[in-house]
Amino acid sequence: MDPDKKNKIYARQLSAFSKIEKMHPIRMLLYLSMIGIGVLFFILVVAFARTGGFPQTSFELPKFFSVSTVLLLFSSYAISRVPRFYKKDKLHKMTRYLGLTLVLGLLFVGAQFIGWNEMVRSGVYFTGKASGTYLYLISALHVLHLLGGIIFLSFLFFKTAHVATDGVRSLIFIRDPYRHLQLTMLCGYWHFMDFLWLGLYLVFLFMA
Repeated sequence: MDPDKKNKIYARQLSAFSKIEKMHPIRMLLYLSMIGIGVLFFILVVAFARTGGFPQTSFELPKFFSVSTVLLLFSSYAISRVPRFYKKDKLHKMTRYLGLTLVLGLLFVGAQFIGWNEMVRSGVYFTGKASGTYLYLISALHVLHLLGGIIFLSFLFFKTAHVATDGVRSLIFIRDPYRHLQLTMLCGYWHFMDFLWLGLYLVFLFMA
């Protein structure tokens, strides 16, 4: 191989390793957790696919699964606006969009419960056929992981709302690099859970 190309490849590898070394340990832990969550759901989806889906011709995917998907996509848009307001020191608008994301996240959880109730009325039970068991298990695990994000989102929402009422506290909050880290981690995790559900929903739609 050309020595110049070898040097370029080596330089890129060193650059990648240096970025990893400079990464905050908490951020690294989050990325590793997201990889673990992705692997877990991949295994469950493969197991669900091996059941062959739902043999009942009368079964339809709960309508509220579709509603919850729309709610979560809107929440992803809402939280994507938050970093912009943070950079512009607009904590009041940041608080509003954090609150909107929180409300949409809670509505998603509520829609999931209604969706499970729809499944029960359709004759699909957790202890019934394997396909139904996996559908309940996968959707419930996703809700469980999203609740972790909702808890942290609630903390950041109330913290921002409290700080926004005082000019000095707002200035400290904006200049605190740890708060910026928390915000970027929350946004990254929330988007991950949103797109994970979207992928799961498409699999359910195809297998139903």
